[in-house]
Amino acid sequence: MVAKWRADTVDACIGAEMASSLASADMEISLEGKVALVTGASKGIGKAIAAQFAASGAKVLLVSRKIEQLEAAAASMTGDVAVRAANAGDPAAARACVEAAIEQFGALDILVNNAATNPYMGPTLGVDEGRFDKTFQVNLRGPVFWCQAAWELAMKEHPGVMLNIASVGGLRAEGSLGVYNLTKAALIHLTRQLAHELGPNRVVGIAPGLVKTDFAAALVDAFGDRLASQLPLRRLGEPDDIANLATFLVSDAASWITGETYVIDGGAGVRGAA
Repeated sequence: MVAKWRADTVDACIGAEMASSLASADMEISLEGKVALVTGASKGIGKAIAAQFAASGAKVLLVSRKIEQLEAAAASMTGDVAVRAANAGDPAAARACVEAAIEQFGALDILVNNAATNPYMGPTLGVDEGRFDKTFQVNLRGPVFWCQAAWELAMKEHPGVMLNIASVGGLRAEGSLGVYNLTKAALIHLTRQLAHELGPNRVVGIAPGLVKTDFAAALVDAFGDRLASQLPLRRLGEPDDIANLATFLVSDAASWITGETYVIDGGAGVRGAA
């Protein structure tokens, strides 16, 4: 299946500046012939991205820690998908998964660094060493070495796209999420840095606002209704909202975009909603 978007839909999702690069009133976004690897793909945003990539024609390797959840996620998707259990914070697992994608599908064209963790909420200087290190291991160290594996094993010779899922928290200060947001701020800079170093590979990012996922359940339960009422679009994000933008950014329709991280937050930044 090929994802079909109207230009006005794209404009609503990503803004007029990016949408102006689209030449026709209607377009088709296809990932036919592409091979993608998505970390943290068993649920939430990662699952939605993997599902939409597969529905748009890509062959997709879903990666997460728990094989049962991966298999359940894959069973819900249409298209050519495979699964592999791995820890996103383990550089050896990164290389093994990239090799598995190449072995099974013959290439790797798209890497999505989506897996993340947040074991600590509280004042930044109140964090203990163990949870600080765990957060950086998965959220920043992980993407560095997944990008390294994708580059060395696949994209050095056949340029592709690396997509990093950051957070609006990486662009502002927030109570209780300082350590998590440090990793996301660094991930946004990593996106810019690797785009500078790895061209003609493209490296792009997405910074979601509050999205209704299991990962964000505590925030959704505590603040979701209040935040939604303050947003111009009057709702929180859904995983498919992020998947829509991800599919565009990794497609050939976005072939002149690199180094940028795009905020998608229902308009929170317009009114300074928190």
